[in-house]
Amino acid sequence: MANNNETISRDGKDTKIENKTSKPEQRKVRKGIIGYFTGVKQEMAKVVWPTRAELTKDTVVVFGVCIFFSLLFWGMDTGFLAVLKKLLGITLSK
Repeated sequence: MANNNETISRDGKDTKIENKTSKPEQRKVRKGIIGYFTGVKQEMAKVVWPTRAELTKDTVVVFGVCIFFSLLFWGMDTGFLAVLKKLLGITLSK
């Protein structure tokens, strides 16, 4: 296989077979990969990152909401369990 193209004859028909790693395809792949990362870099430059104060405020809000809902669900679970114990006379001791 000295060249990239090879001719094979089957049933009197000539068929060209190209090497799977031809140079134009390799260049296309490289341009595609380079183009992708160039696009990523351009898009990342457009991102408006939050300031430290905004990030701190948002983090406090997230933790506050998590704590609020944790306490809410704990309270609901405890309340429902107390109601079920009274109605059904269940004890959960070992």
